[in-house]
Amino acid sequence: MIAIAGSKGGCGKSTVTLGLSTAFARGEPLTPAIAIDADRQLPNLHVMTDRDREPTLAALERGVTLKEIAQEHPCESTVGIVSAPKPSDAFEFDSLADHADLEGTQVLLDCPAGAGPDLVEPLRSADGVIVVAGDSERSLEAAETTIDVARRLGVPVYGAVLNRRSAVPDRAAEWRGVPILGCVPDRPSPLANDEVAAAFDDIVERLRAQSPRERAPPTTGGDRIPVGADALDRHLEGGLPAGSVVALVADPASQAERLLYRATELRGTLYLSTAQSRETVRRAIETTAADAGEPTIRRVAGDDALEEATALVENLPDAATLIVDPVNELERRERSAYVSFLDTLSERLAETGGLAILHCLDLDDPANRAATLRAADAVFELETVGSGLESDVGHAVSVTKYRPDADAIGTVPIDFGAVNAGAGPIESPSNAD
Repeated sequence: MIAIAGSKGGCGKSTVTLGLSTAFARGEPLTPAIAIDADRQLPNLHVMTDRDREPTLAALERGVTLKEIAQEHPCESTVGIVSAPKPSDAFEFDSLADHADLEGTQVLLDCPAGAGPDLVEPLRSADGVIVVAGDSERSLEAAETTIDVARRLGVPVYGAVLNRRSAVPDRAAEWRGVPILGCVPDRPSPLANDEVAAAFDDIVERLRAQSPRERAPPTTGGDRIPVGADALDRHLEGGLPAGSVVALVADPASQAERLLYRATELRGTLYLSTAQSRETVRRAIETTAADAGEPTIRRVAGDDALEEATALVENLPDAATLIVDPVNELERRERSAYVSFLDTLSERLAETGGLAILHCLDLDDPANRAATLRAADAVFELETVGSGLESDVGHAVSVTKYRPDADAIGTVPIDFGAVNAGAGPIESPSNAD
């Protein structure tokens, strides 16, 4: 199974999925194909091919095979279309290979946009991934995020397809270990265009010519996870160890959210908001001046907030980042229940190689703040420094606790004009502003 993925919505993943499916079906040797929609929230393959929404992939749980539920492509009889499960369907993509009758058939998974758990679930079930980038600089940036997510999951990157382009941009040409499989020209009604079809035929030929070595899972150079502020990551020798819990302590006016938003750009992220609606958080991330990704956002609030947060943590996928913003609401709950949540979080991160950032607003004195700081592997205190004039305000992160290496305790200036920009020398706590 090959995943078709790209973190930027609208880059053309569905077009590429269908284009490759029909190219496999008409190529030499002719290979029947099944295009599966893996986007629970915004399924599109059945719309583009004028097929029914039912049956969905969730029908596999009733004992049928993939070929039995696939609807015939309107133009290629050897291509099947399978619609995505509904959001309420309890279907696990990890089980897809167990249910599917795949011998002699090429299966393509049309993945959702973003870089959160909704992408991670189908991506990690695939044998490899083709990354799609559109015709904008933002889309190239998002493709790089997808490449990073795949590598952290250990999913081989078979290559990249550049959609609505006639030439390879310099930025894409510099992607190491990611062959450019081809450019798909920008044409009206692309799936009915001969030039586009020829481009997909060429891409399939390149895929078939790849050697096992080229498709081998990636090797990683260590288990450090960057947090997104380059000066801080350098100070920590590349980032935090996998499995770390971070307490980010900050005043409400400190703009700490910009650090949180930057962290969503680097890995698949589940963003738990305890104080704002999903739509409010999404708008804030979309309009932030810092680079940001497209996390999966969930609201946890009310009497069941801690139970909901625990359930989501228990299902956190591999190599993901969890952000709780702010954690104050959970800290106000009964102590033993909150400590149990922290224990569950630490255990799950150790299992998945993930990272958690708990945003600790320095606004009140929650009863269980001490438990948060004690459970954290690292404590970062965000400070606002300067004269007080808007033009002369800066920020610094004081590392007041760092379990892996006490020598890393110190203060790191960071630039919120570009959160991931370099910064000046590191000062000791005694010299910090």
